[in-house]
Amino acid sequence: MATNKKLNTWGYKLFRPILGPIFRFYYNPKIMNAEVIPKDGTILIVGNHKHIMDQCSVIISTKRLIHYMAKKEYFDGKASWFFKATGCIPVDRSIHDDNAKSAALDVLKDGGAIGLFPEGTRNKTNDKLLLDFKFGTVSMASKTDATIIPYAITGDYCFRSKNLMIRFGKPFKIDKMTLEEANEKLYKEIESLMKKNLKESNRTLEEELNSRCQDA
Repeated sequence: MATNKKLNTWGYKLFRPILGPIFRFYYNPKIMNAEVIPKDGTILIVGNHKHIMDQCSVIISTKRLIHYMAKKEYFDGKASWFFKATGCIPVDRSIHDDNAKSAALDVLKDGGAIGLFPEGTRNKTNDKLLLDFKFGTVSMASKTDATIIPYAITGDYCFRSKNLMIRFGKPFKIDKMTLEEANEKLYKEIESLMKKNLKESNRTLEEELNSRCQDA
């Protein structure tokens, strides 16, 4: 497994086998189509963002080491060591953070995996299924020929949840698409996956929209 030598990963390797089973037991997520995630090669694994635990739902779905891009505020508090030890990349959302982008590109060029949320922040609205997507995902995919793995998370993060579901979609590459076309495709793919989740879990759109306003 290729990894970026500049980023620590010892915490990821240590805590994943311990915290993963705990997460699975507590939240009881239903994981759909995880087999589409390539076992190696350059990938961007991206989806909607409704809860602080979304990264964990992805991490338990694959054995690959995923470097997540996270807001820099996480690296300033008492838990900063955890984010640093698990290979996260700090992002200053108040600026166009070239350092964060460069670190992510290094991981991708080394054949690694980057996880990020194209919405840019958690969607706490009760009227929009998805926020507008930033262009970071498709821009990095275009520069590194990375495969994009879309996913969608719906349901409640609660003890032994009966409707928490993460569904992975068909991987795709930018190829000859413009960034605008690729971003639109990604948006529609994730939107479609979210709707499939809701249909399969017998959850209404209103229930999904209203519940995430109460999520952490």
